[in-house]
Amino acid sequence: MRHHDSHRVALEEPSFMSDSLPSLCWDDLRVIKAVGESASLAAAAAALELNHSTVSRRLAVVERTLGTVLFDRRRSGYIPTDAGADFIELATRVENDILSVVRRVSGHAQSHTGDLRITTSDALLLDFLTPVIAGFRTRHRGVRIETIVGNRPLNLARGESDIAFRTTVAPPENLFGRKLATVAWAVYGRRIDYDRAFPMMDQLFLHQWVSYGKGLAGLKAFAFVNDRVPHNNIVYRSDSVAGIASAISAGIGIGFLPCMHGNLVDSLVRIGPIVPEVYDELWVLTHPDICKSGRIAAFITYCAKAITPHRDFIEGRASRRDHPMGLRTGKACDRMPALKGADSACMQITMKGNRFWGTQ
Repeated sequence: MRHHDSHRVALEEPSFMSDSLPSLCWDDLRVIKAVGESASLAAAAAALELNHSTVSRRLAVVERTLGTVLFDRRRSGYIPTDAGADFIELATRVENDILSVVRRVSGHAQSHTGDLRITTSDALLLDFLTPVIAGFRTRHRGVRIETIVGNRPLNLARGESDIAFRTTVAPPENLFGRKLATVAWAVYGRRIDYDRAFPMMDQLFLHQWVSYGKGLAGLKAFAFVNDRVPHNNIVYRSDSVAGIASAISAGIGIGFLPCMHGNLVDSLVRIGPIVPEVYDELWVLTHPDICKSGRIAAFITYCAKAITPHRDFIEGRASRRDHPMGLRTGKACDRMPALKGADSACMQITMKGNRFWGTQ
């Protein structure tokens, strides 16, 4: 019985040339790529979950096999030679090809079962997505959902997450998705401090402010506050929308919040108009290789149907009393018609009037 080496990549030419060319396996390319990305044997070893001596030995064997030096050893680190740069590029292409095939193979399953990983922000998960997930699970018991809360953009191409909910006006062009709503922002203060007349916007800039940290520097609110509020007046920063809401409630200062979150906090009140310069867009995104997966397409369509009817609230045109309580309990979701399969779900994503981002 013939055995195949699953790690062997074709650095092989026609038979009349094969004896004269060296061959490398995927593990060799991984070592080259890791050293090139980190410029350090120790960091490469940590990334590959190998010990330092193993990585050093493998790199030496590869260079001896190829008959060329791939990295210059300097005090500043391992610097790729021209040959090294070529092999790092090759390793990146091979890795991307492997990941693409794996995604397509695993994503072709049309059944609405399996694991689904969703990345989102804390406030969005607590106020909106949790009831949507609950409603979705009543229809698709075979789907196991994991939520990853954070502001760091995960690499969907590497499978770090299946679906990402992001507030941005510039979604990555290599991702597929749907704009759910425009997100309105306004300045909020503690209700007991602003129970009557509200100051003019220019006067608000002289108050004590809470704002967002570098982890959320991409928010328009971050730049707006930095450009207009004196530095010494910004007394608190957080990389969490929920954290900013808590800071305002505690009386640390006033600050920007999305209206769909600020309007839900009893102790807060909006103390100024919606600021058009600070708007965002709410997107649900996935990778093109898996957009037709049954569970992913079903969830995106279900989520859009659950959230779209409440755009007035998200976009600041509806007050707190108009918050979709049915959405919080999942009742609104349960009234949605049954889905008709993954293909129809993906078609709904690209219907006229809904922007989407496809492959480059």
